[in-house]
Amino acid sequence: MSLPEMTPEQRAAALEKAAESRAAKTAALAKVRSGEVTVADVLASEDSPLQRARVRSVLLAVPGIGTVKADKLLADLGIDPKRRIAGLGARQREALRERLAA
Repeated sequence: MSLPEMTPEQRAAALEKAAESRAAKTAALAKVRSGEVTVADVLASEDSPLQRARVRSVLLAVPGIGTVKADKLLADLGIDPKRRIAGLGARQREALRERLAA
């Protein structure tokens, strides 16, 4: 199956939309790094730009959590590191909230 042909205007619009999406995700991760937004806030928000982010990258943005702690936390909770925030189940979200609150 081949990709549909796009006009230069459609391609430019798609590139602009992608750049806006990346900028929003970067800004949201910066808020997590600064402590303005918590992981619980991200998990509760349906319209957060971080819903499409991987759980591991959001955890790595939390101050005090590095690669070893993030990987151990994900392994303990049985969450695949490649899983996205939006793809977490209700039990996984609750378990993650409880662990990070402690």
